[in-house]
Amino acid sequence: MIAFIMRLKSRAHFTVGPQPGLRDATFIGTNARRRKQARQRLAILIGLFLVAYLALGARLLQYGLTEPLQSAAIDASAHAVASRPDLTDRNGLLLATDLNTVSLYAEPRRILDADEVVEKLALVVPNLDWRETHRKLRSDSAFQWLRRQLTPKQQADILALGLPGIGFRPEKRRFYPGGATAAHIVGHVNVDNQGLAGMERYLDQQGLADLRAAGLTNDTRLEPVKLSIDLRVQNIVREVVAKAMVDYGAEAAGAVILDVETGEVLAMASVPDYDPNEPSRRLADGSIDKDYEKGWFNRISNATFEMGSTFKSFTLAMGLDEGKITLNSVVDASRPIRMGGFTIRDFKGKNRPLSIPEVFQYSSNIGTAAVADMVGVDNHRQFFTQLGLLSRLETEMPGVATPTQPRNWKKINSVTISFGHGVSTTPLQTAAAAAALMNGGHLIPPTFLPRSRDAAQSLATRVLKDTTSADMRALYDRNGQIGSGRHAQVEGFLVGGKTGTAEKVINGRYSKTSNFNSFLAAFPMDKPRYIVLSIIDAPRTGENGGRTAASNAAPMIKAIIQRAAPLLGVQPRFADASSDRRLIDY
Repeated sequence: MIAFIMRLKSRAHFTVGPQPGLRDATFIGTNARRRKQARQRLAILIGLFLVAYLALGARLLQYGLTEPLQSAAIDASAHAVASRPDLTDRNGLLLATDLNTVSLYAEPRRILDADEVVEKLALVVPNLDWRETHRKLRSDSAFQWLRRQLTPKQQADILALGLPGIGFRPEKRRFYPGGATAAHIVGHVNVDNQGLAGMERYLDQQGLADLRAAGLTNDTRLEPVKLSIDLRVQNIVREVVAKAMVDYGAEAAGAVILDVETGEVLAMASVPDYDPNEPSRRLADGSIDKDYEKGWFNRISNATFEMGSTFKSFTLAMGLDEGKITLNSVVDASRPIRMGGFTIRDFKGKNRPLSIPEVFQYSSNIGTAAVADMVGVDNHRQFFTQLGLLSRLETEMPGVATPTQPRNWKKINSVTISFGHGVSTTPLQTAAAAAALMNGGHLIPPTFLPRSRDAAQSLATRVLKDTTSADMRALYDRNGQIGSGRHAQVEGFLVGGKTGTAEKVINGRYSKTSNFNSFLAAFPMDKPRYIVLSIIDAPRTGENGGRTAASNAAPMIKAIIQRAAPLLGVQPRFADASSDRRLIDY
């Protein structure tokens, strides 16, 4: 009976419950109770949705009213997107700029199938290291770089794969429109846009790296930095030295053009070189191409050489400045000098007394050594130090080499150094010292940034008398007309200069079969404005089969001046054929 009553109760549409104040039971409808509970639950749900929407709305309003951040403090190790200033030449032509790009990364903890991800990425990313990529994807880390600086097409193709746990991060990529044209001047950056060489590294040393670390360069457009070089002239110089290295079968070659009045470097090239857009290359087996990376070596400022007979310019200038000789002086070069077990001879010597202009013209080792002996060892060393030939060059270019010299100068050292053996210095500081011979006697530190004449004069140090500079201009001009310098002569531009053919030092000994050749030129000789120095390392041949500087280093100068002089604003001057060709009185 009880079970029957309970079944009836369960089927009923009402319940029985007590009603306060009433003696009898009250019948409550089940549907009405359920409707009441539903309204209560719906009200609670609506309240929760309202609270959520209000929170979202307040957050959006906060974002809308907040000023956008221009920079943020980001740790340098976080690979933050950082800008670098554009680099331009003296005329505003672009040398280096930033490009926006993306890099590929993975979140290994979200990778479901590492094998599938590697297989699909290999279809898009060239030369993907399967083993290394698989190791990164199976690691327990939260973040792993897979490939830096992708192309837009590669990014689109990877997006189409729809791989979970794979993402992209915006970055900056440095781009060099001229490629290898000014590689050793501009330098290059690493994958994190940090300067590693050349003027790129100089910028970081001047505080750009600190600004980057503070996050103050992120997405900020920086003012361009103008360099002193002329890109048109730079291209000519680089083409000439690259061609000479091939034509003369040399190991290396280089050249630099310097403004004698301001110290500005107008062009500088050293080959072999490299493309700063691709500072490193990998071989087919995946290893680094070491031969390609040899192109990083800048022989004009980062290497020292025995500059050979170009040093006779400085020795004769020393004798003139000390008053030991004049252009009318005569020295005995009739027989070799024997000293300390060494015999000093002239190459194709005249075996007779020579005037000072003849010592320069015939590049007499004996005559130059006699001048050094007149000055003395201590004064010789002091004079070369004063010219900046024995100390490290101060300029913006990082990695400048330090010259080498004997620890203790003896008489034999002074004699050999007088004609360019026994001291090694950089070609750039050799050119800077030569500029002092041409500009009236002022040593001006070379610069890769624009510099006015007034600014240059404030930095200049007088190292020669005006009269000594005038005498050296006369010697250079004469040698350019009737001496070894005639191989560099360009009609109308009055080129003067001095050859330097030095036996190359190999394994600590002078080689009889390998030379380091150079030519030190100035033009126009009626009022010198530019120094041009060329070098060529271990040439196997030259013009007419010769291996001396007159056969290869001098023709390089001629090719450079022929093309570059008009761009530098030098007007050609032609003397009347019936008149004396010399424009300077000696």
